[in-house]
Amino acid sequence: MPPTSQDFRMGRAEFVALIAMIFATIAFSIDAMLPAMPEIAAELTPDLPHRAPLVLSAFLIGMGIGTFFTGPLSDAFGRKKVIYGGAALYIVAAGLAWYAQSLEMMLIARVFQGLGASGPRVVALAVIRDLYSGRQMAQISSIVMVIFTLVPAVAPALGALIISTAGWRAIFLAFIVFAAIYLIWMAIRLPETLAVERRRPLRARLMLQAVREIFAHRVVRLSILVQSLAMAMLFITLMMVQQIYAEVYDRAASFPYWFGVVAAISATASVLNALLVVRYGMQRLITIAFGLQILLSLVFVYFDLGERMYGFAFFVGWQTYLFFQAGLTLGNLNALAMEPMGHIAGTAASVISAVATVIAALISIPIGTLFDGTAHPLTIAVLVLATLAFGLMMYLGRVVRSAASTSATPAPAP
Repeated sequence: MPPTSQDFRMGRAEFVALIAMIFATIAFSIDAMLPAMPEIAAELTPDLPHRAPLVLSAFLIGMGIGTFFTGPLSDAFGRKKVIYGGAALYIVAAGLAWYAQSLEMMLIARVFQGLGASGPRVVALAVIRDLYSGRQMAQISSIVMVIFTLVPAVAPALGALIISTAGWRAIFLAFIVFAAIYLIWMAIRLPETLAVERRRPLRARLMLQAVREIFAHRVVRLSILVQSLAMAMLFITLMMVQQIYAEVYDRAASFPYWFGVVAAISATASVLNALLVVRYGMQRLITIAFGLQILLSLVFVYFDLGERMYGFAFFVGWQTYLFFQAGLTLGNLNALAMEPMGHIAGTAASVISAVATVIAALISIPIGTLFDGTAHPLTIAVLVLATLAFGLMMYLGRVVRSAASTSATPAPAP
């Protein structure tokens, strides 16, 4: 039998802190890099500085691909082995990125760093499920996610501090130290949570059957596509936002602090979502959130606020709502996709997350390199993606209503 929440040696507070630290690897690996974009551009791609943000999308692609495999691997070989393997790959890749003398080498290292990060990211959730159930599991997951959402508020400032004291390459050394700390902590304090008798061998045929079932369901397909668009808005913003603060609004020095304030405010979206989703339902809440994003982006683009006196204040408000909107939509979209897949929940969670992340990264790569010295490429891209997402949500609503009308006992829309 695996250890239970009553008999394993780590207390609940320590367990939550460890899992939150493992989760924080993702946000730290992305947001701490933002202040380094000018230095990376100057050293690795001086002729094409707009390519520097590719170091963010490369990490996301690797993470998306890895997410597809890490869940099933942990079911077959145990949780800790997969976390160890992923963290080891993450550390080696961070070392290669630290040494990289060209942007191409940096991008390869970041893809492998993302692959490594996907192991701890996915398997940490499985560890929570192994040890806790019901309300205890929900409570611990909620606490971990609250801590996780606060990391982007401090990561850019921490990255800026590292750059100012030791140079931009030292950020990768910080990644290595961060991963080594949670690895040692876990090795000493957390036992394996999946007993050998509960492990399931890898079966490619069963995985392919599950994938076919996932994509045969129209609501699931639409939910994944909308989730990809929502994530792409977020990724494109992350790729361009530092350049906009620095070159459009001359706020390079204060960027980490503005970003921290925006992230901290946006973290409250999960609280508001919990209050509203029961009353309004996931579909309606997602659709309204995209509708407001369209409205704000239209105002910004139509009145050309990026060039006016109050342009910076409006941009900060626009960025805050974009991050806030992600908090209102991404979790609900994932729930919509997972709802019909309860019988293959583990595989479905890996596939849905992997596909959405990879599609979003592929969308963001060409758009994220279009910065032209204004905020227009970003705001127009978000306007187009939000409009597409809004239209797909309206169509998804019709699909659900049509399915309910043909059912003998129609259920209310989720």
